[in-house]
Order: sequence, then C-alpha cells, then structure tokens
Amino acid sequence: MSTETHFTPEHFNELGTGHLPGYMGIVVRHVGPGVLDAELAVTKHLLAPNGYLHAGSVVTLADTAAGYGCIANLPENATSFTTIELKSNHMGTARDGHISCQARMAHGGRTTQVWDVVVRSVETSQTIALFRCTQMILYPR
Repeated sequence: MSTETHFTPEHFNELGTGHLPGYMGIVVRHVGPGVLDAELAVTKHLLAPNGYLHAGSVVTLADTAAGYGCIANLPENATSFTTIELKSNHMGTARDGHISCQARMAHGGRTTQVWDVVVRSVETSQTIALFRCTQMILYPR
C-alpha cells in the first residue's frame, strides 16, 4: 500500500470540482499514508431548517475524507472502491464557523478497508461526530 505522489490535497480538491464535495465546499488539507484531513465552512445551505448543521452535511464531509483516503491508499493493482457500510454517531453540532475531520485507516486489507473519522468544530474543538465506514476494494476484471 503506498500513497502516490499525485494524491495531493490539490489533486483531491480538483477531483471534487463539479461533484458533491466541490459543491459543498469540502477542502482537503492533508493526505498521507493511512490518513486524510479535510475541512468545511458551515454555511446556510448546509444547515437543516432548524438552523443547525444538517447531519447529512457532516456525513458527507466524513465519507468524502474516508473515500479520498481509500483512493490514496489502495493496495497494489486495485483500481477503485465502493462503500459497503457506514455509521455515524452525532454528539454535537455547529451553526457557523468551520468543521474539520481526520480520517484514519483502521484496517487496510486486500479486499476491504475500514476508516474511522472524527469530525470537530475548528473554533471550539468540540467533537461533532464519530464516523466509520467499510469499503470494498475493486480490481480489474
């Protein structure tokens, strides 16, 4: 498993342009072996009608970080992945500012990867959510 040099924050930020991560404003800050950090500005269109950050916005940030982390850390000869399970626990929220997350590979096998993501408020360091997903690694047929 190796993080290739073209898997930079800039690569992933460009990759998201025109897709959900780009529309939401997700910005990758760091990519490394088994880790990826990303951030998101809390804006009105990411809030639920009650004025709090929509859970889907939090899940999208975490899932994007885990997915990009998986791409950057695919096993040799693998071409892609697909998410086969995800779970999130929400214990806080935000109405403004920024949220950030760090995705860490908990398991890096040949057929699956498991990623844990902690989402926090940048301004208060409060934990917003804990997220875990499992990805099935795809190979050419």
